[in-house]
Amino acid sequence: MAREDNRRDRREREEAPEFADRLVAINRVSKTVKGGKRFGFAALVVVGDQKGRVGFGKGKAKEVPEAIRKATEQAKRQMIRVPLREGRTLHHDMEGRHGAGRVVMRSAPHGTGIIAGGPMRAVFEMLGVHDVVAKSIGSQNPYNMIRATLNGLQKESSPRMVAQRRGKKVADILPKRDDAAADAAQTEEA
Repeated sequence: MAREDNRRDRREREEAPEFADRLVAINRVSKTVKGGKRFGFAALVVVGDQKGRVGFGKGKAKEVPEAIRKATEQAKRQMIRVPLREGRTLHHDMEGRHGAGRVVMRSAPHGTGIIAGGPMRAVFEMLGVHDVVAKSIGSQNPYNMIRATLNGLQKESSPRMVAQRRGKKVADILPKRDDAAADAAQTEEA
């Protein structure tokens, strides 16, 4: 009886996908040969666990499903971990670059939602970010936008990481709650 329950649990775990994936772009390319044209497909996929891990991959094949499968496999191998504040937004504002593509990402208050375009939105959704404001400047190529976004996300550091690097405690780095309230009151008076 217990053995059957273990098997059922294992089967359910295997069926439940660990990662969510999002198809960002699909491109059809053709090669002209003696008998006509041969078509191929290139897929760009973003994969994430929606808890702080994300990756992207690209795959090329003669059929669309095979290209998507290859891209998904590559994305799972190239995942990065990003620290999130309260599990919903970024710790600080940052900028990412790749080639001519540049993206600016800013943390946002609760309830803002994901304000980002196209491929960047897919990255944030798969990452598990709920509140962020992002702007793409320069290249609109989805490959460059995703690479620039991941470049910026890799630069992010949490207060714990900064404290560890400086050899201090997290409490020493973060502003005290009453100090922050006093600073806000002074700026309102001025």
